[in-house]
Amino acid sequence: MATRTDAPTRREQILKEAARLFAERGFHGVGVDEIGAAVGISGPGLYRHFAGKDAMLAELLVGISGQLLTGAKRRVAEADGVPGTEVLDSLIEGHIDFALDDRPLITLHDRELDRLRDSDRKLVRQLQRQYVELWVGVLREVYPGLAEPAARSAVHSVFGLLNSTPHLGRAGSLPGRGVTAELLHRMARGAFAAAAAG
Repeated sequence: MATRTDAPTRREQILKEAARLFAERGFHGVGVDEIGAAVGISGPGLYRHFAGKDAMLAELLVGISGQLLTGAKRRVAEADGVPGTEVLDSLIEGHIDFALDDRPLITLHDRELDRLRDSDRKLVRQLQRQYVELWVGVLREVYPGLAEPAARSAVHSVFGLLNSTPHLGRAGSLPGRGVTAELLHRMARGAFAAAAAG
């Protein structure tokens, strides 16, 4: 089974560079030749891996939505018998990892989601709804008095906070990954506590 330390495949390299370039210059501001050059192959060589830029965009946005949901389900399953607060902390940590490590995908989602085919966009939204509802369930376990609509609103608010990382400046300008992650975690927990205090 592949691990995070394995060398990325050519397909993964292409997706990473496409995400970076699309986030920097916009979907229409980047050509296949530029994506190919970023990974050391010709632009037409990309067509051995993807049908085109649209397919790359769909795989990026559907892919990250699926990964977030799968990761969250795994964290909840692994926490069987663990207090709800620890499960919530684990979910927050997982989303912070995404927000710090995949910043171009956040920008890409914000700017380019409407460029997806209807079926792909609907799939992204479906995966995201499932992700939100998983969080809502955990949050209401931690704060039983929190009504479902308020819990859902709190989850969306925390996602907005955590997904603001592309606006924090360049990755090297942040105070350090550990410090940033800890600050985001405290702010997320504080927002949930405030919502519960109502």
